[in-house]
Amino acid sequence: MRRWMWLAGFLAVLTVISEAAGAQDRLPVVATFSILGDLAQRIGGEHVEVLTLVGPDGDAHVLQPGPRESTTLAKAAVLVANGLDFEPWLHRLEESSGFQGKVIEASAGVTPLATEAEDHEHHDDEAHDEHADEEHAHGEHAHAEEAHEGEEGHDHDHGPVDPHAFQDLANAQIYAANIAQGLSEAAPAHAADFTANADALIAEMAALDEELKSAFAAIPKERRRVLTSHDAFHYFGRAYGIEFASVQGVSTEAEASAEDLAKIVRQARDGHVTAIFLENMTDPRLAETVAEESGVKMGGALYADALSESTGPAPDYLSLVRHNAKQLLAAMQ
Repeated sequence: MRRWMWLAGFLAVLTVISEAAGAQDRLPVVATFSILGDLAQRIGGEHVEVLTLVGPDGDAHVLQPGPRESTTLAKAAVLVANGLDFEPWLHRLEESSGFQGKVIEASAGVTPLATEAEDHEHHDDEAHDEHADEEHAHGEHAHAEEAHEGEEGHDHDHGPVDPHAFQDLANAQIYAANIAQGLSEAAPAHAADFTANADALIAEMAALDEELKSAFAAIPKERRRVLTSHDAFHYFGRAYGIEFASVQGVSTEAEASAEDLAKIVRQARDGHVTAIFLENMTDPRLAETVAEESGVKMGGALYADALSESTGPAPDYLSLVRHNAKQLLAAMQ
């Protein structure tokens, strides 16, 4: 009996030592936010240890990096970032952490869309010129303020391009290929595994893409128009023929004011939308008020820039896409 107990203890010690050695052998990777973290883990598999700077349900746009993030990045050999100015704080963090590893820009090679803010600015400039002429002729000044009403308070200005390219499965396949290539350069001994994992993931993405194209194509075009609170779904909309009208003037960092609420209701009424998806409204009473005042039904929650917790409906990237599609299809039917 003692001999068996000794053997069991010896094997347990060997297991702990083996696991510790395996952890040390894994490539330390840091991803800027949870969606990229999931892709990096899926592609890296057992050969990587992935840490994420902005976790589930977090907003990577507004991160204020501190000592924790700096320490985390300093220990990494690889940094996986979105690019397209999705992480405006990243350059400062790289400098403060002294990071000297490899940077993988997941969106490299993607053809970006212009931001809605950029489109609005173009149209507003035209409207401003028209109103200026009208005011000069008739002495009317009220229109100038209305021309820019939609831009006030919008605090997610990404510049000229929309960085949410991962919302299109075709772009996500580019992300996967870029991550696999970057990991292979950082750890050449495991390149074959990284490539195989990426190929399997890309195949799943392509299959889901075809499935969703068929599902949304079956919905009449006039039903494929929804209102959201965050300009994050235009790539998704382009892929599946959906028009996403976004709420202008509502901060994602604060609860909607009475003025914001009036804007949302007006946009819902005038936009002929099928459903409203308001991510930043944590108080359900506000969502209920918008639906009641506009006569437009509320859709379910959409996941834009982050995964859910592991127990939620979007614990990984493919689940996120499926969940969003399910919510949208349900609202449009």
